[in-house]
Amino acid sequence: MEVVLATAIGVLAASGVWLLLRPRTFQVLMGLSLLSYAVNLFIFSMGSLSIDQPPIVVPGVPHDLQHYTDPLPQALVLTAIVINFAMTVLFLVVLLALRGLAGTDHVDGREET
Repeated sequence: MEVVLATAIGVLAASGVWLLLRPRTFQVLMGLSLLSYAVNLFIFSMGSLSIDQPPIVVPGVPHDLQHYTDPLPQALVLTAIVINFAMTVLFLVVLLALRGLAGTDHVDGREET
């Protein structure tokens, strides 16, 4: 499970960085989204990968991550998803306004010849 998750995080991060370096603003937007997904998965994995373990402390069970799932990374990732959605919508509106004003979606504002 850890290898699959680490591979998914690596592929998302690498694809996000590659798209961030592209010359079009929509590709930059997609790169930011993929990079934020990779960071969200990384933060989520820090809470441990326990399956079907409750985040609630029960008397008589030791207080360690072998018996519980840490709820803090889940809350952080949920907050990050909401912020990422708002950031993506704002960036998309700016992208459309820039396209209307400049007539191109190139990052520098001009096409290469």
